[in-house]
Amino acid sequence: MKLEGKKVGAALTGSFCTFHKTFAALQKLKEAGADIFPIFSNASQTIESRFGAPEAYLARVEEITGRKPILRIEEAEPIGPGGYLDLLVILPCTGNTAAKLANGITDTPVLMAAKAHLRNSKPLVLAISTNDGLGINLKNIGLLLNSKNVYFVPFGQDDWEKKPNSLVADTSLLLPALEMALEHRQLQPLLTDMAAQK
Repeated sequence: MKLEGKKVGAALTGSFCTFHKTFAALQKLKEAGADIFPIFSNASQTIESRFGAPEAYLARVEEITGRKPILRIEEAEPIGPGGYLDLLVILPCTGNTAAKLANGITDTPVLMAAKAHLRNSKPLVLAISTNDGLGINLKNIGLLLNSKNVYFVPFGQDDWEKKPNSLVADTSLLLPALEMALEHRQLQPLLTDMAAQK
């Protein structure tokens, strides 16, 4: 199923080191003809890190999507009753967000968007990015893998020598993962060899 004309929620959480790939992926999604509705977590809209300032992130996403991002929980809640998204992707999805999502916690705009969207039995896609994906967060990823209407962008170990528990999504597979999710199918193979891409 093609993405042209589809209404896609794109939710960013605070894995700032992956934002350059996130912006490139959003640009490709826009070029594929998707109508993008951006959403920012509390962390992604407030924390300044060595990778950049939140004001720059907000401006870049607005430039790509042509829309001002959803920044508050109460702005994200209408996604449920409005039912206007065809799918929602959390890109990147931090371990913190994955853990909260797996345990039903809704305390950020991104988590509210996910909860509101899932109530409509529509696909939620996670582009995981976490340093403890093969550690304490593995149980949460396992729960989400077995959750109805939740799909993943294929992922792998990004630096098994220095960060053996770290997992990151292969954003080059974002578009096919979204297309498959629209058909309620998981893009396979789920695990990728990230080291081979370096």
